[in-house]
Amino acid sequence: MNNADKEYLSLCNRILNHGIKKEDRTGTGTISIFGHQMRFNLNEGFPLLTTKRIPFRLVVSELLWFIKGDTNIKYLLENNNNIWNEWAFEKWVNSDEYDGPDMTNFGLRSQQDEGFNILYQEQMDKFKNRILDDEQFAGKYGELGDVYGKQWRQWRTTSGEMIDQIKDVIETIKTNPDSRRLIVSAWNPEDIPTMALPPCHSLFQFYVADGKLSCQLYQR
Repeated sequence: MNNADKEYLSLCNRILNHGIKKEDRTGTGTISIFGHQMRFNLNEGFPLLTTKRIPFRLVVSELLWFIKGDTNIKYLLENNNNIWNEWAFEKWVNSDEYDGPDMTNFGLRSQQDEGFNILYQEQMDKFKNRILDDEQFAGKYGELGDVYGKQWRQWRTTSGEMIDQIKDVIETIKTNPDSRRLIVSAWNPEDIPTMALPPCHSLFQFYVADGKLSCQLYQR
């Protein structure tokens, strides 16, 4: 068991023993605490959990998707990554162009009804194949709005200009490592309503000391 496992299991234990039950948008409910911080020393190795299965390939392709500034699931599907499918699929089945079986509340229904889940998977497979094969369809229904990648690489200003936060923060780390402004934010209040999902990891800040780089990430 590495340090990442210890930090993670300590958090799970704290949540189970001291967490508060709350409702959520999915109807599943959560047990949560507020403001917990986990620390990982990369000198001790990459903090990948070993006490649970981690699909690291999906982590990498999603992060590359963010860094590219991409907001369309086609790239993810091309890399066999299905993390964001449901949000794009919902846009499709709620459109006037969709003429398939009723997919209302497909998330909950697919978990509760085995027969419906088979139907849902069939429709999802058709949707994914069409995203991959039809550029025009992908452009319309594969888009997720101005999610992470757009905010990181093309933050739109009130004057209509674009800010590449990733490029800027890398350049500042090189030229002014003592800066207290080494921050990348994905939480753009103006764009939240048009995002398929508001950012979970909403901002991260870098810190340089003694020639070493640290990063703190805030997860809402």
